[in-house]
Amino acid sequence: MKKVIQVLVAILISSSSILAQDIKPHRPQEPQKPYPYYSEDVRFKNQQAEIHLAGTLTLPKKEGVFPAVILITGSGPQNRNEELAGHKPFLVLSDYLTKNGIAVLRYDDRGTAMSEGNFNSATSADLAGDVESAVAYLKTRKEIDPKKIGLIGHSEGGLIAPLVAVQSKDIAFIVMLGGPGIPGDKILQIQQRLIAEVSGVSKAEIKGTERINKKIFDIVKKSSDIEQLKIDLKSNLQKFLNENPDFKKPGNMTADEFIHLQIETYATPWMQYFIRYNPVNTLKKVRIPVLALNGEKDLQITPKENLNAIKKALRKAGNRNMTIMELPDLNHLFQESDTGAPQEYQKIEQTYAPTVLKEVLHWLKIQVK
Repeated sequence: MKKVIQVLVAILISSSSILAQDIKPHRPQEPQKPYPYYSEDVRFKNQQAEIHLAGTLTLPKKEGVFPAVILITGSGPQNRNEELAGHKPFLVLSDYLTKNGIAVLRYDDRGTAMSEGNFNSATSADLAGDVESAVAYLKTRKEIDPKKIGLIGHSEGGLIAPLVAVQSKDIAFIVMLGGPGIPGDKILQIQQRLIAEVSGVSKAEIKGTERINKKIFDIVKKSSDIEQLKIDLKSNLQKFLNENPDFKKPGNMTADEFIHLQIETYATPWMQYFIRYNPVNTLKKVRIPVLALNGEKDLQITPKENLNAIKKALRKAGNRNMTIMELPDLNHLFQESDTGAPQEYQKIEQTYAPTVLKEVLHWLKIQVK
């Protein structure tokens, strides 16, 4: 775990890769077939990217035209259930909402499971294009009210939802679940420190990691070309390690292995975009209804910094329909948690705290009246 904390490889937003998934744990909230609603596997095309995306559309089991939401996953390649840490959050969320009269479209990220495309070359802006394609698809369905289509984004999905909302007039409302309100480099700095602290890493090691990460982030923010970024990272990291021989590298890594890992992690289109992106610039253009929820114990997208930034940006937009809430005792996955540490995600049986599901549904019902 210390290796992961130091290099920040797998604690970005989804934390999907830091948790073992060998043992199938008990997940009492996961719905079992047969479902009391319609569930249809669907495919739709992102015309611009020339890829087909695969997902599931669930509809209430009655005749009518329904409001709908599209679920947007957090960072990293994830399937339509946003499967991580032995949980299927989007399966639970879609089940709950559909049982309560709202149609839900969830889909596999590009290049993941049944969807086409290359996830590794995609930025958040590219993924926003996939969401726009999902919206276009819903508008072709006679069961969907085209004037009541909204977005629910978790973590990075909460960054993507506003991007789509300012580009498309077809979005009626957005829900940000643990969505960011501050720049990517600030998010990474805060979450790296907090997760390291709760994991028992020494203050000296945390300070050393913060120094090198700040240097990395500064290089990434100034870069415009991935290949040049790789060269700049290598030379600067070699210089840093030469000048700081006492710097503690993860595990038994050599200097070359450590530098290679940093380049592999940070010299990517997604990371370059994320570190440089400031959500405020988009949020201050969002004038449709917004619900922003964060857990009090969220160590990845911290509530104080991010909710305050979201609120200020929406006020600048003149947005008069926003609900901003910090929910007690909940972590980044909106589970009832002791510490909020990612190590707890898989150990907790609960996938979604009931209070979150109720708050989201209550707010949605108001928007779709």
